[in-house]
Amino acid sequence: MCFSPDKVVEDADGTTKRRVTLFGGTGFLGRRIVARLLKRGLHVRVAARHPDKIRETFDTTEGLETIRADVRDEASVVAAVEGADTVINSVALYVEQGDATFRAVHVEGARRVAEASRQARTTRLLQISGIGAGTDAPSSYVRCRAEGEAAVREAFPQATIFRPSAIFGPDDAFLNTFVTIARRFPIIATLGRGTARVQPVCVDDVAEAAARFADGEGEAGQVYELGGPDVYSYRDFLRLIGRHVGRQPLLVPIPLAIWAGLATAAKLLPNPPLTDAQVFLMSRDNIASPNLPGLQDLGVTPTSIETVLKRDFR
Repeated sequence: MCFSPDKVVEDADGTTKRRVTLFGGTGFLGRRIVARLLKRGLHVRVAARHPDKIRETFDTTEGLETIRADVRDEASVVAAVEGADTVINSVALYVEQGDATFRAVHVEGARRVAEASRQARTTRLLQISGIGAGTDAPSSYVRCRAEGEAAVREAFPQATIFRPSAIFGPDDAFLNTFVTIARRFPIIATLGRGTARVQPVCVDDVAEAAARFADGEGEAGQVYELGGPDVYSYRDFLRLIGRHVGRQPLLVPIPLAIWAGLATAAKLLPNPPLTDAQVFLMSRDNIASPNLPGLQDLGVTPTSIETVLKRDFR
């Protein structure tokens, strides 16, 4: 694959490297993407509202630069993508606060990044979304994810979309939550009968896939759905967690309507423990489509959730 000569930067040691701009590089997934981009010898520009946070994560600044940017601010986005060969948008908002709304971040913000990338003649653009995004969903979060994909494709037709399933890792908000619940409570409520299926994907695998794409692998303009090697019903998933912590929790089905009501009430809290998006996504299958490319098509072997449980959750 050919790269434009004006999309490279010379590091302090005189090495010429392609520049990748990453929005959302201080987050759970973003930090891992930064690490893998650097490992591949790419020059990484982290564009974030609080860019200093990235310095706390990495011991070296070789090949790494930061810039203050907010996807809701056009001028900062334009500055962040200038001279970038590849742009990755991994910004995620899970709880709305003030003017930080799902529409402002996942639709208008994503569109702004795509438009600026096109105008900067960026070679590749990667938008990270999620499996289950749909414009007919009752959840504003889920609808805006889908509308954001459409907005990105409209502004940058050759944009690539990654849709991961539930992402897990040692410091996540997914696996840690279920492990904590299984350790503390002998009875666990399930969403309905717990028959909806999920295909959890390791955060390191998603990050590696993003880095490979930025390094010229994969197919631009494609939609990739990223799932792990195993598919579980939520009941079976909870049983797996229980076995890992040495418990056999009693699983009690709770109707969907009750969960939806709890999520609505939780909106009154500053940091709600449950959202309508979580209820919606957990009430239906969240698995990768067999008709779309996935991790293996980018040369990534999926990591099982059992491997991570044994390694990081003792």
